[in-house]
Amino acid sequence: MTNPASLIHPSAKAQADNMHGAFWRHASIALMAFLTLVDLFATQAILPSLAAHYKVGAAAMGLAVNASTFGMAIGALATALAGHRLDRRAGVAASLALLAVPTLLLASAPDLATFAALRVAQGLAIACAFVLALSYLAEHCSARAAAGAFAMYVTGNVASNLFGRLFSAALADHFGLAANFQVFAAMNLAGALLAWFSLRPSMAMPMQHTQVAPLAALREHLRQPALRASFGIGFLLLFAFIGTFSYVNFVLRAEPIALAPMSLGFVYFVFAPALITTPLAGRVVERLGTRRAFRASLAIAGIGLPLLLASQLAPVLAGLTLIGAGTFFAQATATGFVGRNASSDPGSASGLYLASYFSGGLAGAAVVGMVYEHLGWPPAVAVIATTLALAAALAGRLDDPRRTAA
Repeated sequence: MTNPASLIHPSAKAQADNMHGAFWRHASIALMAFLTLVDLFATQAILPSLAAHYKVGAAAMGLAVNASTFGMAIGALATALAGHRLDRRAGVAASLALLAVPTLLLASAPDLATFAALRVAQGLAIACAFVLALSYLAEHCSARAAAGAFAMYVTGNVASNLFGRLFSAALADHFGLAANFQVFAAMNLAGALLAWFSLRPSMAMPMQHTQVAPLAALREHLRQPALRASFGIGFLLLFAFIGTFSYVNFVLRAEPIALAPMSLGFVYFVFAPALITTPLAGRVVERLGTRRAFRASLAIAGIGLPLLLASQLAPVLAGLTLIGAGTFFAQATATGFVGRNASSDPGSASGLYLASYFSGGLAGAAVVGMVYEHLGWPPAVAVIATTLALAAALAGRLDDPRRTAA
């Protein structure tokens, strides 16, 4: 019997094989991002339950939960300085294996200070894995493939926000807070195994990158106006995101909406549309350019902000959907821009971007939390709107001279 594969034209078969390989590469990139970042945002879904457990207010618990972003800012900067010495595959795998330790210890944290310290430790491990993974993509993908690869990594981030929060809410509601952290520790170990078996062993930085001293590379990045703007944009993006999705939990739990804890987990299906739109970021940037694509994404997020002030669930969900889709698309756009436009050592450029990005997350948790607790939800939303407007203004500096060569 004739083998059907023999009827395929060789070039067509090669193209099909390439498409199949690209699909699995992108799927593994997204899954690795999911397992790297799932701890970061999942805990936000149980913020009200944690506040009740530790008998503290919304701002104090929000700051403790988001203390992981402080660890990530430090870890990202440290990895940017020393990452050129680290084997990419071993570094990502070891970071995720170590991440399981503080995650497991969170199950028995006796007080808020211990809880916050363990969240900082989580952030350090997550940042190392995150920066090394982005360095790997920047160094091993062609200019054309890089935008799609970065978009898939951010898509895994989107999935971690959606399914991580849903899992966290369900686990805490049915099995308690301790079981929640135990399951997530097992997921960290699964991520370590995936990194070890899916990344290629050779992760050495190309020679032209190793010739640039780490501090000199950071200074070079900071001298470039477009990269400086992207670092500021990263700060503002996570400021707005953390500020929105941390404290909207308390709004949804309170009257008049008054959602139950499990129902609060289902709210995060608002991230589902972003799973479809975020992978398109690379193509949209190729067509429109970074600046226009970024501003369009922020406009979508801005449309959603007034809806958060409604007293009914449906408009609030619509607003969260728009904010999630817009900010994730903006993050994919900015992350890809940094990886493509760093003139030397893209790994340290990604680390500097992420240090700024996660510093913004901690600032958002602190500032929006204080505004919410002392002035209420509408002023908190006004602060978030101002942050997005500043990010849109900075986008005017995102020239992308390499786009036509991508």
